[in-house]
Amino acid sequence: MTLHWVTAFLVVTQFLLAEFWGFVAHSLHSSMIVAHMSFGILLTAVVLIRIAWRLTPGHRVRDAVRGWVEFAAKGVHYLLYGLLVVQAALGFVLRWSGNEAMSFFKLLIPPPFAQFSKPAHELVAEAHNWVGWTIVILAGGHAAAAMFHHFLLRDSLLWRMLPGLRAHQVGSQ
Repeated sequence: MTLHWVTAFLVVTQFLLAEFWGFVAHSLHSSMIVAHMSFGILLTAVVLIRIAWRLTPGHRVRDAVRGWVEFAAKGVHYLLYGLLVVQAALGFVLRWSGNEAMSFFKLLIPPPFAQFSKPAHELVAEAHNWVGWTIVILAGGHAAAAMFHHFLLRDSLLWRMLPGLRAHQVGSQ
């Protein structure tokens, strides 16, 4: 659960930073880009830990639903995991393809390869943008499905994802 909520927080933070840094003064703009890279590296670590956790025996949560809904839910989860990994790779490649170091809270990570041509660099930037929007749209649909379960189906799906003993007790009823 913690990894889920940390992932959600970092995805929203990344998206908001990227969408709003164009509207601020240059000094803040640069700080927002550094924050975006730093949180992106953190998000990459969290996603990799989360995938490893899910693949470890005994760490799988029992399915809340069965049938086509279970299939759709798993499909969206796997798609989100895949897109998050692709987005992380694109983020690194984007920065390095412009011959710029990545920054992890101002610790610089130099490019391991030569600068790309301008069209290739722009293609990576476009892909990074599209994958980011796709993640946000899918995550929004994922959240909407949780709200549907909670408010319309009135099942315990959302309670299962809330931290704390009370959430587990309510969700198990």
